[in-house]
Amino acid sequence: MLSLMQAREMEQRVSDAIAAALKVEVEIINANLVRVAGTGQVRADVGSRLLRGLVNKHVLQTGKHVFINEPGFHSLCSSCSLSGTCFYRAYIVYPISVEDRVLGTISLVAFNEEQKQTLNNNTETLIDFVGRMADLISGKIMEREMLKDKIVMAGRLEAVVDAVYEGVLAINEHGIITHCNRSAEKMFGMPKDQLLGQPIQRIFEDMPLLQVLKKGKGFNSREYFVNARSKRHHLLITARPVRSGEGTCAGVVATFRDFREAQRLAYQIVTTQEMLNFNDIIGESKAIREVKNKAQKIARSNSTVLILGESGTGKEVFARAIHSAGPHGHKPFMPINCGAIPEHLLESELFGYEEGAFTGARRGGKPGKFELANGGTVFLDEIGNMSLYLQAKLLRVLQERQIERVGGTRLIHVDIRVIAATNSDLQEMVRRGSFREDLFYRLSVIPLVLPPLRERRDDIPALLEHYRHRFAGLLQKNITGFSEGALKLCLDYHWPGNIRELINAVEYAINLEEGTVIEPDSLPPRLRHHENSSMPVNTMEIKPLKCLEKEAINGALNLYGWSEEGKTRAAAALGISRATIYRKISKYRLNQD
Repeated sequence: MLSLMQAREMEQRVSDAIAAALKVEVEIINANLVRVAGTGQVRADVGSRLLRGLVNKHVLQTGKHVFINEPGFHSLCSSCSLSGTCFYRAYIVYPISVEDRVLGTISLVAFNEEQKQTLNNNTETLIDFVGRMADLISGKIMEREMLKDKIVMAGRLEAVVDAVYEGVLAINEHGIITHCNRSAEKMFGMPKDQLLGQPIQRIFEDMPLLQVLKKGKGFNSREYFVNARSKRHHLLITARPVRSGEGTCAGVVATFRDFREAQRLAYQIVTTQEMLNFNDIIGESKAIREVKNKAQKIARSNSTVLILGESGTGKEVFARAIHSAGPHGHKPFMPINCGAIPEHLLESELFGYEEGAFTGARRGGKPGKFELANGGTVFLDEIGNMSLYLQAKLLRVLQERQIERVGGTRLIHVDIRVIAATNSDLQEMVRRGSFREDLFYRLSVIPLVLPPLRERRDDIPALLEHYRHRFAGLLQKNITGFSEGALKLCLDYHWPGNIRELINAVEYAINLEEGTVIEPDSLPPRLRHHENSSMPVNTMEIKPLKCLEKEAINGALNLYGWSEEGKTRAAAALGISRATIYRKISKYRLNQD
């Protein structure tokens, strides 16, 4: 708050200087009529309040100066008890104002005849002079207030910067470090007093701030390797130039964080956006309750789990629920589909790679899913599609909890839980030699077999209702349930694609239904016609399995479409993976009719 009391020492020095120069006395009064400075006879009364102060009150109220050459006889003095006997012989009272607000007054006072003559003979000049002195005082008060605000603001800014998790570093136009926060001290292992005032190139090699200072152009989230005290730091840096009033670059401010931590956080946000628990698994049939109870017990440990079941039975849902209920449920969950990624890419996805490991490898290398999931869970879906070479590397991870990046030479310790899943018969694959026996036993420490939907038909009504409610909301349609006929068709259907197929069927029906209840005609054709497709064995034409498979895939694609989405839905309906349907399309050379 602006007040003359903020600058009493300065105001007293100004008063003394004026009095010495003009040979008159000076008095400064604040808005509460308290003397904050004075010379001559009133010097001893500094700090005390005026008993009357009628003239000062008038100036404070009007904001206009007054010259009293006959104190006691002026109209302003008529109500004063000292009228005619005032000890002031003459005085000029001038307002001290800041932004149209009167903070007080400054007065030139005559206590003897000589001083009175000085005021009377130079009135206009002295009024102009004391006005300038009033402006000087108000300017100094404003400066002090602004300095106080700047100190408070700087304190707040420093507190905010210190509270920021990222490291913050600033340099001036000469490349000298002017600011750093606690995170920067911690990251580089150097206290602030060893950083401030130092040329940045002396402390940090390859820190790109001098380039920003020279070019005047910043950048966002770039990856750099910075050496400090012989230690190499892998950083993600954002830098901004600081502009002066003339538009020139007056310095640079940079924020940075550990690159691997930033990448791990990004993967964690992307891959753990769907946090599921066992309450999210719909169904109360005996088959599903037994599996859920077993899975809840499994979740308490960090042992490897192998989830077995047909395509579409919810293997990833169970994997996420096991992870969430486990001791590291707050850590990353990294899913990867071993059947959807080509083998030459899968290795680098799982284990990462070093800089220069192969053509196109990014600068600084890249951590793999095992590194990024450190402390959490890696979910390997369609594990049966993994090559024997990668099976050997995975076995080493499970045995030693160590990985080696592609093109790397050092071993990296990882603390992870592995959950694998497959719809293949791994034991048969072991007998054929396409899956390692030692890996099979490592993975199947705790096997968890998920029942197909046809073995838990009691759960079908609940699943239909759940997804009816979900898709009706998403598509903004007022559909309240299933008709008896539609429900019967759903209950009688054998659901080869399991829950995934059921979800697709409900979404299909919600899109087509125009009433408030789903009728049989709105269900997918395969649900409506499956009863008519069965024929007595003795009248059925016997065809080779290869032909039947080709016809089934071609029929599913014609039904769902040949787009990417159509192929995905066709694979789900057939109970095979997306990667498998692509291989079959290529194998049978299928084309859209």
